[in-house]
Amino acid sequence: MNALNASMNITHVVENLNRGGLERVVIDLVMLQHQQGHRCQVVCLFQRGSLAPELDAAGIPVHACDKGRGIDFGALARVRRLIRDHRTEVLHSHNAVAHYLAVLASVGLDVGKVVNTRHGMGGMQRWNRAEMLYRASLARTDAVAMVCEAACDGALEHRLVPRDKLRVVPNGLRVQEFTVASPAARERLRASLGLPPQTRLVGTVGRLNWAKDQANLIRAFRRVHEQLPDTALVLIGDGGLRGELEACARDEGVAAAVRFLGDRSDVRDLLQGLDVFVLSSVSEGYSMALLEASATALPIVATDVGGNREIVRDGSTGSMVPARDVDALAQAILLLLREPARAARYGTAARAMMEASGSLEAMAVRYAALYEARRSAA
Repeated sequence: MNALNASMNITHVVENLNRGGLERVVIDLVMLQHQQGHRCQVVCLFQRGSLAPELDAAGIPVHACDKGRGIDFGALARVRRLIRDHRTEVLHSHNAVAHYLAVLASVGLDVGKVVNTRHGMGGMQRWNRAEMLYRASLARTDAVAMVCEAACDGALEHRLVPRDKLRVVPNGLRVQEFTVASPAARERLRASLGLPPQTRLVGTVGRLNWAKDQANLIRAFRRVHEQLPDTALVLIGDGGLRGELEACARDEGVAAAVRFLGDRSDVRDLLQGLDVFVLSSVSEGYSMALLEASATALPIVATDVGGNREIVRDGSTGSMVPARDVDALAQAILLLLREPARAARYGTAARAMMEASGSLEAMAVRYAALYEARRSAA
């Protein structure tokens, strides 16, 4: 099956479409479904978000419900009206809050299939109000997609989702739209950053928050920089910890060699200019940043958390290290910088892996199977 067998009305429900891995997956999936002839809309519980214009340009409706704190009955009514007026056949929500509110808003409506995707590993051990409401909403849910095997195992361990409703649908991306890293791209990036042409660039992409643990990446980079002074660290992304991380770079004595690029719309171009990609997270689901780095044919160093091991094949496409282990992180980066042939081999293998199994089309086929299951039984 390459696509849904017949045109369907699909409503995706998210919190917003601000820049992030979940949001990128949703936008790419919706765009592909739209191209396949399905009638799609995206309902944002809060604001539309910075990525919404991409869907506007394709003629795909994006609605903001401006939800307030707590149970906002006005916002719930807007969600319900949008689901109903779209004559929704498939209601596809993303993460916990979007799901239980979408389910609540759709009670009594003739929706043929209710699917939820959990995009990370968070929440499984928390018995807070949101997770309790999420668990209750699963009675009206046909399938829950986890984005990696590790998340699926965690959901079963913590009894988050009944076994018969669990599926694994790994994230995918438009591999063909990623250009592999090249000396010319590296030269351009070094020049734009005001760095000498011989500088080797270690980079990462992600929100500046606790889960990505960029502080320990900066500490590891200090060890790298001491041994290989012609290196710089590039952090792409923004977040609440930026001030603390800038202070960390100063405290480690590497502020002059660390570049904070903030939230960027040209991430693909920036990736092409890196020598090594690093993900230092302490918590991950199925990282879009790792997929994008792999599609760019970059050698990778990643922490062994969540679904990272399902993307990075240790000793083949990159190196896996324990989370929060600064020395191991530094040594793995140094190895790839000192052995360019190994680094090139890892990058080539990473790109080949993405072409074989990491595409957006492969992900869409798996979701099509979930959408069709109920429809075929009707």
